Amino acid sequence: MTGLSNLHRPSDHAPVRIVLVDDHSIVRECIGAVLEAQKDLIVVGFAATGDQAIAVTEALKPDLVVMDLVLPGLNGNDATQRILALDPRIRVIMLSTSYTSEHVASALRAGALGYVAKDAAGSELVRAVRTVMAGNRYLSPQINISCGDAPQDSTARRFWERLSVREREVLRQTAGGASTAAIAAQLSLSPNTVDTYRSRLMHKLGFSNRSMLIRFALQQHLPPG
Repeated sequence: MTGLSNLHRPSDHAPVRIVLVDDHSIVRECIGAVLEAQKDLIVVGFAATGDQAIAVTEALKPDLVVMDLVLPGLNGNDATQRILALDPRIRVIMLSTSYTSEHVASALRAGALGYVAKDAAGSELVRAVRTVMAGNRYLSPQINISCGDAPQDSTARRFWERLSVREREVLRQTAGGASTAAIAAQLSLSPNTVDTYRSRLMHKLGFSNRSMLIRFALQQHLPPG
């Protein structure tokens, strides 16, 4: 495990930094061993409760959280929502023995980008981590969720098609964590103009803050260009 000094987002060479949340220590240790056997993945922290998950995530700023659904105190969905409110760029994969449509849909609505059954092989969790970190949603093959239960990619595509080129660029770069100044420099705009574009986007989606906008973009893995 690494310490607090390595607080960067993953690049082509940096491993994905992961926090594991489960109330059973043997499960945490086993999952940790599976993930750390991969050169591109590193476990930086553990938590046994929802409250601990929020505290550890806030302190370590990982790239991804593997979250148990059923936890003492705050459940996995509530903890996910609070973590994403602190940093919407963090990816969350829910891990649970329960994977009914209702459970999965609730996790996706909370902001999780992946849902893996606990009886899955370790290789599947590794695949899920890489899929989610690439900006795509991952659901275990045995999960059968109806189209009406999950966030709709088609809705995101329709919204995307209604945006101007500038609005698309501002949304994409905002979701990537770029500051207003950085976006302005990249697009040859003034910071005030970037803020105006972002305000338009939030108004069109009915969002009240930037964090909600970032979560939307990350959850929907919007199309390029």
